[in-house]
Amino acid sequence: MEHGDYTVGWICALPTELTAAVAMLDERHNPLLQGSHDHNNYTLGRIGVHNVAIACLPSGVTGITSAAIVASHIRSTFSSIRFGLMVGVGGGAPSAKNDIRLGDVVISKPDGTSGGVIQYDFGKTVQEGRFVRTGSLNRPPTVLLSAVNTLQAKHLMKEPELTRHLSEMVVRYPRMQAAGTGGQHDQLFQAEYIHQEDDDTCTNCNQVHTVSRSIRSDSVPGVHYGLIASGNQVMRDGMTRENYDKSSTCYALRWRRQA
Repeated sequence: MEHGDYTVGWICALPTELTAAVAMLDERHNPLLQGSHDHNNYTLGRIGVHNVAIACLPSGVTGITSAAIVASHIRSTFSSIRFGLMVGVGGGAPSAKNDIRLGDVVISKPDGTSGGVIQYDFGKTVQEGRFVRTGSLNRPPTVLLSAVNTLQAKHLMKEPELTRHLSEMVVRYPRMQAAGTGGQHDQLFQAEYIHQEDDDTCTNCNQVHTVSRSIRSDSVPGVHYGLIASGNQVMRDGMTRENYDKSSTCYALRWRRQA
């Protein structure tokens, strides 16, 4: 394989996201030489008919600036890249309209004046401490928007193939056996509840403050299409998340998951 054979750039923010990305490859390729200006560490391979170059942000250096640098290096090294994808873990923004559960997938899609991704921490603070977002991000390339419509139509006719892909992944990589991703592990706490510090699993949180939701009829992950809020700030406060969601009707907030 040569540099010009790769048409998809895939960026991850965390090692766990990189692990999942690499595990999804149908075929791994040998590394290629790269210029001294490019500090990315690539994993190359194929998914279906697409040759993919995967890169992760530097350890401990997340945020949109770091992602932009990684993306620019991918474009300079692999000149045939048609589009880039940012794929990883996000915090769901469930509501009465959007029934998002642990393990679901959110695909960004333009909505109204928004291009599909909203930078929720970019704006200005006005009177009474209100935060007003300014500016907007471009929508995805037309080739991706067309593919999203095709994928969404397919999912309306039959179940997504996520379960099969995950099962095949576990066969290839037994150490990646999913733990804690089923519906029985899905807990939604009231937005105003104050969580225990440094307890990402909510093991020590007061279960009295969980929200009662109906049990899904199956274990197939849901696929949602809509806006994703992204930014440099780590979102770990339920009320702040609710305020963002009310103003934008987002399905997920990107960068880090929150309880």
